[in-house]
Amino acid sequence: MKKLLAVICSLCMMMAMLTGCGDKGTEASTSTEGASFDTMIALITMDSIDQHWVTLNEGAQKAAAELGVEVQFMAPNTKDDAQQIECVNNAVSAGAKAIIVAANGPDAISSALEEAANAGVKIIYVDSPANVEAEATFSTDNNAAGATAGEEMKKALEAKGITSGTIGIINVNAATDSCVMREEGFRSAFEGTDFELLETQYGEGDAAKSQSIAENYITQGVVGIFGCNEGSTTGAGNAIKASGNTEVIGVGFDKSDAILGLIEDGFLLCTMAQNPDVMGYEGVKAAVKAINGEDLGGAVTDTGVSVLTADASASSDDAATTDVAASKEWKIALITMDSIDQHWVTLNEGAQAKAEELGVSVTFMSPNTKDDAQQIECVNNAVAGGYDAIMVAANGPDAISSALEEASAAGVKIVYVDSPANVAAEATFSTDNKAAGATAGEEMKKALEAKGITSGTIGIINVNAATDSCVMREEGFRSAFEGTDFELLETQYGEGDAAKSQSIAENYITQGVVGIFGCNEGSTTGAGNAIKASGNAEIIGVGFDKSDAILGLIEDGHLLCTMAQNPDVMGSMGVEACVQALEGESLGGAVSDTGVSVLSK
Repeated sequence: MKKLLAVICSLCMMMAMLTGCGDKGTEASTSTEGASFDTMIALITMDSIDQHWVTLNEGAQKAAAELGVEVQFMAPNTKDDAQQIECVNNAVSAGAKAIIVAANGPDAISSALEEAANAGVKIIYVDSPANVEAEATFSTDNNAAGATAGEEMKKALEAKGITSGTIGIINVNAATDSCVMREEGFRSAFEGTDFELLETQYGEGDAAKSQSIAENYITQGVVGIFGCNEGSTTGAGNAIKASGNTEVIGVGFDKSDAILGLIEDGFLLCTMAQNPDVMGYEGVKAAVKAINGEDLGGAVTDTGVSVLTADASASSDDAATTDVAASKEWKIALITMDSIDQHWVTLNEGAQAKAEELGVSVTFMSPNTKDDAQQIECVNNAVAGGYDAIMVAANGPDAISSALEEASAAGVKIVYVDSPANVAAEATFSTDNKAAGATAGEEMKKALEAKGITSGTIGIINVNAATDSCVMREEGFRSAFEGTDFELLETQYGEGDAAKSQSIAENYITQGVVGIFGCNEGSTTGAGNAIKASGNAEIIGVGFDKSDAILGLIEDGHLLCTMAQNPDVMGSMGVEACVQALEGESLGGAVSDTGVSVLSK
């Protein structure tokens, strides 16, 4: 049924495009929350056929109905710069107040977008930006996701005892920024190995062309093939299927019925599933805000990615296309590291909203401070209290493990949010903390270089040496400074407490540091307060998490920026996963990246 609907959607869009870019939008609902009823927004993707773009449009139309605006899907029927430029020009002529666009490449469409912006049209990027300033961007961290794809292939090859050989890469073209970054990330995963990554071949995102390229790779004896988008991945899987050689490891990008079928049948190992519906939904919300005069500051939001394997793809597909139904009022315990940090409060808010929607109960049972013994006690209390599932953000990977194993043995479903422990769970919803930490490092490095500072000492304030999420953030941050003349000092631990972290930061400042990195909300608040108290605005402060205190410190210039996670998304998706697991669905232990944004002044 899902395949039939996808085909019908694609055929309808193709018919609409026969005369060029589409000119018929979806009727808006009568809800006018924050928007004028006659507001028209153009959605221009790379094409109108790939299921990725169809799903992105579905998310956009959902937001349009909620906000009382009209979104016209004006994408061309094939990836073509000239057609995409024509769509932009048509959108301006039609009086679009905003254009939401996934650019074929960073340059070709830029002049048309500049003219649109000069005409007062608001520009929002989804999936792939161009080289023109926009109000906001909603996309996947493609470099990090590409590296994940490489690691998945490498693990699978090593499991077969294969430690060398050639690997083929099928990309769309050499200009589409999102796919270029995926390839860069994928190649980085094999640096320092004995594998040889062949010269990239381009299939223009067409499944048939990509299959032909993959078949040529297979005749050359490759051990693996990587597809950088939906068409490339489908082509690679079809070629492996046609060859009958299941020893070739196929890894790809995007989610479609065809790709999930190839994974389920063993012709592809896995795919990196983005969240195009989130891109479309958030893109429309941002467009309405910009039209209404709100300054979005050009923020870039990572909309996350999941690794879909044969075990996880079916359940993930069902979860994405059907509503979760609770057969009873399941009892779910939410146990975070503490109950005070705004991060956990927001996570709980997301969980409670989803619980109300699904008709289940969520009890926020967190300790009042970060303490292993208190967190273990919370887990034991949840089991004793007859809770059906536990959503947990573990202080560390080991301390809480025994208690969680006992809970699992008693039939309690375990779902991780933010930080996992070393116990198998139904699913995990967290930030790609290492990638986000690297982003924080790059932001600090850019700011220091802008001041002409290319060396000096940098302090790091972490929570402790055990909390996996914060340890990974620090690792990522340190990686950004490898090969530079900056010296990263020994990490100091403030237990996530703002006052303790401020004291640590003040000591760093007396040592003459040029920058300070805070790994969580308390660490960041403490660092910003110390910089504020010192009066030394030359020190670059970068941190993690979002709170009123942190945003105030950024606004006043005492912090450069913070990596804002999406704890409400973690909470909401965590509850949904608990209900799915309790209703008997297998989630395959899937790990979902819930994204991050760089918030600056």
